[in-house]
Amino acid sequence: MILERTNIESKLRYQQSKSNEEADIIKQVKVILNSSIGIDKRILKEISSKEEIHNNTFNIDVLETDKIYHLSTIKSICVDYRLRFLNARYFKSDMPSEAIEKIKKLEAEHAIQLKGFKIMAPSKLFKLNKTDDPLLFAPIGNDYYYLIHTWGNDLHPLRKWLMLPFRNFESLALTTLLVSFFATFLIPNGLFSKQTSSSEFWMLFFFMFKSIAAIVIFYGFALGKNFNIAIWNNKYNKA
Repeated sequence: MILERTNIESKLRYQQSKSNEEADIIKQVKVILNSSIGIDKRILKEISSKEEIHNNTFNIDVLETDKIYHLSTIKSICVDYRLRFLNARYFKSDMPSEAIEKIKKLEAEHAIQLKGFKIMAPSKLFKLNKTDDPLLFAPIGNDYYYLIHTWGNDLHPLRKWLMLPFRNFESLALTTLLVSFFATFLIPNGLFSKQTSSSEFWMLFFFMFKSIAAIVIFYGFALGKNFNIAIWNNKYNKA
């Protein structure tokens, strides 16, 4: 006699039917799902809130210390990589489900409702007021923030160096000088005279510097650009 293999799913159904609790279980599942949906809606509403919140009552003993950052550290990274650190309500991309789940997990661990969310990301990812790998933070208090979730692609490895000229006025001026200096070397010898002299080189350099500086100034004014140090926490597009 060959014994039939045991189907665990059928055994579960049979046991469930014996207990006559199927209807109660469905009700319980509905309650859990509705509760979860309600929490999600409440979190999304809080993320888009206009209210300024500067602290949450975290349980310090439960926090992961490597996720706690001071505002000065956040500012330094924003300035280096030309990022912005703004209220989450300005973030125009969709909030990933993983971020919502991490918020719910944190709230359960600390028995609180998190508020005052902020995001660090390139300007293009924000819907800014008019006259772009996001990181989600929640304020702890005293200018400290707790990193909740990161998502998206990593920044370009050369972004820090590409954004260096826009760090401040001194960086832009130095970059313009260096670019002008190397551009002067690209001018063929004897283009304007049979013999190149040092005085001719510096005259060409001065001419090149004025031309490049004019382009930089025009570009900055035309597109309403500003330095990294001025826009890292500025909610206005033309900062």
